Amino acid sequence: MTLLAFFLGLAIGLGFWLWRQALIERQLRLILKSLQTDAAEIISLPIVSRLRRGVASAKAQQSQLERKLETWQQLLQQAPIGYLHIDEENQLLWCNQQARQLLQINRWEPGQDRLLLKLVRSYELDQLIEQTRQRQQPSQLEWVFYPTISDAQALSQVQTLTLRASSIPLPEGEVAVFLENRQPLVEISQARDRTFSDLAHELRTPLTSIRLVAETLQGRLEPPLSGWVDRMVQEVNRLINLVQDLLELSRLERDPSKYLSVKPVELRELIESVWQTLEPFARQKQLNMVYFQAEPIMLNGDRSRLTQVFLNLLDNSIKYSPHQNNILVEVELLTGEDAANRVEINIIDSGSGFAEADLPHVFERLYRGEPSRHRAFETSRSATASPISSGSGVGLAIVRQIIQAHGGSVEAKNHLETGGAWVQIKLPTG
Repeated sequence: MTLLAFFLGLAIGLGFWLWRQALIERQLRLILKSLQTDAAEIISLPIVSRLRRGVASAKAQQSQLERKLETWQQLLQQAPIGYLHIDEENQLLWCNQQARQLLQINRWEPGQDRLLLKLVRSYELDQLIEQTRQRQQPSQLEWVFYPTISDAQALSQVQTLTLRASSIPLPEGEVAVFLENRQPLVEISQARDRTFSDLAHELRTPLTSIRLVAETLQGRLEPPLSGWVDRMVQEVNRLINLVQDLLELSRLERDPSKYLSVKPVELRELIESVWQTLEPFARQKQLNMVYFQAEPIMLNGDRSRLTQVFLNLLDNSIKYSPHQNNILVEVELLTGEDAANRVEINIIDSGSGFAEADLPHVFERLYRGEPSRHRAFETSRSATASPISSGSGVGLAIVRQIIQAHGGSVEAKNHLETGGAWVQIKLPTG
């Protein structure tokens, strides 16, 4: 009986041992499969030898990946733009030296995971990262970054930076952010604006003196000399209009609220009064304005400034529209949470439209579009020119500045149906 129990226990132990060995071999095979070591030359080797080779191969691959990662990190360290690597919990995994300088990240070292918002007090950057993670699409944002200063004495010396961030979604909820310092471009733009303003101030007085002399000569000269003086007066007036536009643009950019007198304005009545001013010039080309608006809309705005906007835009539409066509003005209240209390105004003509290369620049000061378009305009308007537009290249820049001063936006497009220019304005109603 004792011998029977011994053999029974031996059989059970041997069976358990064989089952255990089979389980271990199965696990080893799974590990080998994950290591991708089933090449023809090592299949014949024992499983332990194959496992050793697989582990050695995995270590070599790991070392190679680590070297590649180190190379990329060295490249990013020397890059002229900042780089941030954020994990799914908004912790900073890694950043380069340029990012540390731009964002003044002082309390972080590589390998130390810390919440980004504790290192960089920027709500805008945090929102950009969260938006990129949710939408799983690249995003871009430009904002003014205010560094966190704990020393009250150094507060007066802090310098803000205009930064542009481009974010890219990565696997497993991680996000990569590239940072570009836009402050030098902002300062160049500000210096350019000051130069324009100073130049305009300096030119206004001598140009006025030249015009007074020319107007005095007009009545004292006979043809053909009087014709040259008449032409000089026209050119001097054009330069004076340009200087006045530049001065007005500089004032609006410097302090727009100071030059706005905000009162309730009925939109349809405003636009129709502008059209009545321009109607004699539209009649020469047999042009009509077709106005679409479902309900009365009131704006809080500066009537004279908004009149200037629509004078400029409708005058341009008259210039570039072919004979016997319509100029469309479509006005509607926007709906939805993001568009509440805003009105959209679309001004569409049937002309040649904007050149694609011009579209990003049409609202920049002194920008003149495609020359062929201007030649076509001169041919179509050779008989009479509208006195409303100076053709200085500043009119649309003033339009944008006035719209932005009212808290709105303006965009230039080409209309798919008419093929003409399409200017879209969005303004708050309250």
